[in-house]
Amino acid sequence: MFYALAKELIPTHGYKFEHILQDIQTLNERATRGELDISAISIHAYAYVSTQYALLPSGASMGDGYGPMLVAKKKLAKEEILRRKIAVPGTMTSAFLALQLWLGKPARDLNYTVVPFDEIFSTVRAGAADIGLIIHEGQLTYQKEGLEVCEDLGTWWARENNGLPLPLGGNVIHKRFDPTARKTISDILTASIRFSLEHRAEAVEHALQFARDMGRDLADKFVGMYVNHWTLDYGEKGRESIRRFLGCAHEEGLIPAKPELEFVGD
Repeated sequence: MFYALAKELIPTHGYKFEHILQDIQTLNERATRGELDISAISIHAYAYVSTQYALLPSGASMGDGYGPMLVAKKKLAKEEILRRKIAVPGTMTSAFLALQLWLGKPARDLNYTVVPFDEIFSTVRAGAADIGLIIHEGQLTYQKEGLEVCEDLGTWWARENNGLPLPLGGNVIHKRFDPTARKTISDILTASIRFSLEHRAEAVEHALQFARDMGRDLADKFVGMYVNHWTLDYGEKGRESIRRFLGCAHEEGLIPAKPELEFVGD
């Protein structure tokens, strides 16, 4: 998304951007403390930071008929999963919230362990957990690990919600910036995403230096799944998916409050 910014290929109108690479659970936690000016966060985490941050209209990662997966050494039914230990990539991830919605159980009623997202496969293989909740490129590589899909939560969400995408991640900006500055910065970030989509090969090449043992073809496929037209703008369907996702979570008592969506520029 930010190839153009990193390489200074677009105007930044006097702003300078420092790029910080961290896993999503760490970024979620930092957002609760208001540490970063702009951050990627889980949509789940937005329920906890909406008083400090506004959503940027670009930068979304949506699961359009696909999404986080539950994998195990053999296929398990929902009733079995409820009785087994699940390795999850963080309690504030959207994947974990979707898991609770799918199971119809709050976190306190689940047997889970939190491990870094890139250690979930090894945790399941070692028997330290029976099931793994996988995000990121693991959705494309689980078969190489000898694992089977028990449920694709993005497919389930679309089936239950008239084809709406599952909202996973978004970008936010701190409200310490005045509305005019927020809009200017938002436009710069959108311009970077648009530039990267229009110069996809170069942007993927740039991203490969941060990839976790992914070849070009796999990285390009992964980018296509989560950096696409949804990333340029949520649109009304994307906004509705967030309202429904967090609304359902609030109705089930999984988040403390249902946040009002505040998008820069709306």
